[in-house]
Amino acid sequence: MPRKDSRNTKMKIVNAAWELFYRNGFDNTTIEDIVDESGTSRGSFYHYFNGQEELLSSLSSLFDSRYEELEEALTDDMTCFDKLMYLNKKLFMMVENSIPIDLLARLYSSQLTLKGDRNLLDHNRTYYKLLRKIVLEGQESGEFRSDVSVNETVKAYALCERAIVSDWCLCNGEYSLARYSETLLPTLFGGFLAKK
Repeated sequence: MPRKDSRNTKMKIVNAAWELFYRNGFDNTTIEDIVDESGTSRGSFYHYFNGQEELLSSLSSLFDSRYEELEEALTDDMTCFDKLMYLNKKLFMMVENSIPIDLLARLYSSQLTLKGDRNLLDHNRTYYKLLRKIVLEGQESGEFRSDVSVNETVKAYALCERAIVSDWCLCNGEYSLARYSETLLPTLFGGFLAKK
């Protein structure tokens, strides 16, 4: 049980921080604000994070938490391709409506440096595990090509998503991320479907 409590405390801090970042901006949010909003302690904050900058990489935890919720909505009557498109649409709607573009751009740029963890590429994340599960299921059912490995297919899918998000950040959110992805991602990823 302590592990679950520990995860809940960390997620309380992460959720509170991102809510405050959205409302007040990153630079106008203090660690004290985050501790107050999360109902935790300063000691708990520093147990999980060295400082506010480190919270940028926690966005992947927020995404994974959302993927865990979304996985429950996937049904057996959905194709594997439809499952991927559903996950993409729902997550991109969350990003568009609750993650400030400047923070998302900051996170992406921090992942390009050699310092620190590259959380977006951590294949132990819920995101990658769920994608591998869906792609494997799709290969076994003959929906996805079997001449490309599960890992390569997942890598291509994640690359497509990152490219769309990067462009959205570069364009300063001048279009709907979810709607644009809904039309572009099937085209970009469609080549991984098995030919009928």
